[in-house]
Amino acid sequence: MVGLDQTAAIPPGNSHGQGSLASIGEKKSSKKSRARRGKQGRKRRNKRKRNNRTPPPILPPEAEEGNIEYKFLDLRVAVLGNVDSGKSTLLGVLTQGELDNGRGRARLNLFRHLHEIQTGRTSSISFEILGFNSKGEVVNYSESRTSEEICENSSKMITFIDLAGHHKYLKTTVFGLTSYCPDFAMLVVSANTGIAGTTREHLGLAMALKVPIFIVVSKVDLCSHGTVDRTVRQLERVLKQPGCNKVPMLVLNSDDAVTAAQQFAQSACITPIFTLSSVSGESLNFLKVFLNILPPLSKSKEQEDLMQQLTEFQVDEIYSVPDVGTVVGGTLYSGVCREGERLVVGPTEEGRFLRLKVGSIQRNRSACRVLKAGQAASLALGNFDRSLLRKGMVMVSPKMNPTICCQFEAAIVLLFHAKTFRRGSQVTVHIGNVRQTATVEYLHGKDELRTGERAIVRFRFIKHPEYLRLSAKLLFREGVTKGIGHVTHLVPHDQNLPDY
Repeated sequence: MVGLDQTAAIPPGNSHGQGSLASIGEKKSSKKSRARRGKQGRKRRNKRKRNNRTPPPILPPEAEEGNIEYKFLDLRVAVLGNVDSGKSTLLGVLTQGELDNGRGRARLNLFRHLHEIQTGRTSSISFEILGFNSKGEVVNYSESRTSEEICENSSKMITFIDLAGHHKYLKTTVFGLTSYCPDFAMLVVSANTGIAGTTREHLGLAMALKVPIFIVVSKVDLCSHGTVDRTVRQLERVLKQPGCNKVPMLVLNSDDAVTAAQQFAQSACITPIFTLSSVSGESLNFLKVFLNILPPLSKSKEQEDLMQQLTEFQVDEIYSVPDVGTVVGGTLYSGVCREGERLVVGPTEEGRFLRLKVGSIQRNRSACRVLKAGQAASLALGNFDRSLLRKGMVMVSPKMNPTICCQFEAAIVLLFHAKTFRRGSQVTVHIGNVRQTATVEYLHGKDELRTGERAIVRFRFIKHPEYLRLSAKLLFREGVTKGIGHVTHLVPHDQNLPDY
């Protein structure tokens, strides 16, 4: 690592010898001692000088290509559930290694804003990590002081994406599901309230986006066994309904957890259900066993194919960091991104792409040099003007000729609408990291659409063009209106002139 100052060990002086030899030895020893103290003093002064220097505008690189964490399994789990179901508290217990005190102490380290601490409710997207070593033991902040240590001591990483439960922040939750491409979703349900609030909606969103889901029934310490059983039966009934067609699997011991992890990865129909407490720790180990054994869904061949494609990085977050400059967070959809690589970012409101250079890369708060397809990270862009960036942009290879559009067509199914869905309707469209209001231009072969019906629909973005991919999953909503589908056709933007 750059910045570490290693000093050579100095052997102690001899104390053997007698008479005049001893006095000569003492003189030589005192001279050596003074020289040694002077040398060490100079080293300490030089080290202080180095430490007082202004830090570089980029993060220090690792000595090898990529941090040690990139040779590990890495899974992303989106955390869903109604407000006050105990999502953040459960994550705090898992990642911090300490049980909750019953008043939400475990969740405090997860909150990003003052109002979240005051209300106890998540309003933004946050990320927490949990590691497992080669023996299957948990690696978290209880024994590791930094995320870097967690990564270095783990052979498997779980990145939890903590999403908002309140209906007021639904757009943030949808963005987290569509943009961060989670491998799995964990739906947290409070045992004492059961299926309430946004629980059904979150379950429907995960299923619409085809994200495999498992369920955690929390707060069992507050309820009788009868209440817990009633909540579990309620969940089983919902999962078995024709719209879901799931096979619930209640996990009661470690063997069940192993079986659930294996079957869950093999079949999308299986839905494991855990009942636990973040206060007493009851059955918490079963969830840890499940997470440790849970394999990735994507195959290594698919990963290799994506890595062979040109670089495409989705911009999900934008920051300004002192002494670093502009930083963007997001997911690398395809290719490989290296420190110092030159890319183009866009589209701007005029439909153009701008040149930039990747200064440094951080993943799980640890510095690295190489980012591979499917991995999420933060990229430092130095003095690039932050005002030119927005969520929904992409950073791509200059060799790519990206197709951007203001209009596109999609095959959709209307999940719910209070009245009818017709030309002129306006909805908020979510496609990957793109979130923008769009107008329905027309429906192919139909004048209007009712709940449950399908159609090919042309949409027009009302603000600016976007970069889209064919076959990308689409989710749209407006009030109680909800629909899903996939992109079938792109209408190229008139001013698709890259600025490079």
